[in-house]
Amino acid sequence: MSTVTSADGTAIAFEAYGEGRPLILIDGATAHRAVNPVNGEVGKLLTDSFRTYAYDRRGRGESSDTAPYAIQREIEDIAALIEDAGQAAILFGWSSGSLLALDAAAAGLPVAGLVLFEPPVVVDDVRPPLPSDYVEQLDAFVAEGRRDKAAELFMTAAAMMPAEAIPGMKQSPYWAPVEEIAHTISYDGRIMGTTMSGNPLPADRWADVKVPVLVLYGDQTWPALSAGAQAVAEHLPTATLKAIPGENHGTEAATLAPVLREFADLT
Repeated sequence: MSTVTSADGTAIAFEAYGEGRPLILIDGATAHRAVNPVNGEVGKLLTDSFRTYAYDRRGRGESSDTAPYAIQREIEDIAALIEDAGQAAILFGWSSGSLLALDAAAAGLPVAGLVLFEPPVVVDDVRPPLPSDYVEQLDAFVAEGRRDKAAELFMTAAAMMPAEAIPGMKQSPYWAPVEEIAHTISYDGRIMGTTMSGNPLPADRWADVKVPVLVLYGDQTWPALSAGAQAVAEHLPTATLKAIPGENHGTEAATLAPVLREFADLT
């Protein structure tokens, strides 16, 4: 494990694989290296051509955290990783991590291209929008020491899991790691902003993104996620939309790595 120090002093833990063009993989809500091995597996498959960064977003895994939270702090975390790489990077984002990747590019970081996997976007009535006070509810649960309730809210309101499935999930090995970093779920809520409100995407948020963008979705995913991917691709002038056969809201390293390689060859 290695670390970089972000602008506010937060230590960001990462593993880097290979040498070559920098590729930074950005997790979505609740994920980090200890629970999402795919990023590291992708890095191992691309060692011949890329220096791939699998990192823990602040407040998760082996990275530290510094209050108060702001999206700009996470952009600075990515900037520190790019500085370590020494040249413009391709950013890949899972789910809400893809919106963070867009924000980083819009902020003017040295980004060569973006690959976005199923960005969490709802611009119609294909599914219920997030509650307007979603972030406030998450913060309140965490402040009360009820991280389990914050995790429940994420699962039911954002991931659309039925409430009756939650007791069973709490008995699974998956639940404890989610509850442990539940205080960071509101970070992703802030990053999503109004993207899951059912309203059109804000015209100005990513207007400064000029680099090539590849928007991915699994052709077996939920209709809301494929519709969201299409909405993002249509919103960004430099974007291309691509379906991944047989996948849903995730994919395997062996499937993802060649897609990233092909994209990099075109940028």
